[in-house]
Amino acid sequence: MKVLVVIDMQNDFIDGALGTPEACAIVPAVVDKIRNFDGLILATRDTHGADYLSTQEGRNLPVEHCIKGTKGWELNPEISALIKETPIDKPTFGSCELGMRLKELAQHENIENITLIGVCTDICVISNAMIIKAFLPEVPVTVVKECCAGVTPESHLRALEAMRSCQIEIA
Repeated sequence: MKVLVVIDMQNDFIDGALGTPEACAIVPAVVDKIRNFDGLILATRDTHGADYLSTQEGRNLPVEHCIKGTKGWELNPEISALIKETPIDKPTFGSCELGMRLKELAQHENIENITLIGVCTDICVISNAMIIKAFLPEVPVTVVKECCAGVTPESHLRALEAMRSCQIEIA
């Protein structure tokens, strides 16, 4: 079995509060990857509450985003229409729930490969790739660079290199 994990392809990260031209630009490639993927597709959603600005993340990044129930929190509509599984809501950059779910799945199915796409390469994609490697160190993990965008083009490239150093394949 192959698994595709779509990281945080939410309105606030694409064209909302923390959107970037690069994130907008990858949407067609992400849609194409999801449409043509033969395997299990999971998605994550960055999820914050009304108290976001009083959290450590909020103090370090004082831009309200992905507040549960808002339009910015929702997955991009074109992407959401293709996701069958309920997204995994995560209050932090990386999701231990995602790691546990994949580890549990691996106890019943042979996972050949886990592929990650989404945003932000340098924050949530790298965090979740490392968590997956920790939970399933023998399962190959791939990140598709054309289906990812970082906070900046430079930080995107740095994150790809850091993941490559941690034995994550960059495709």
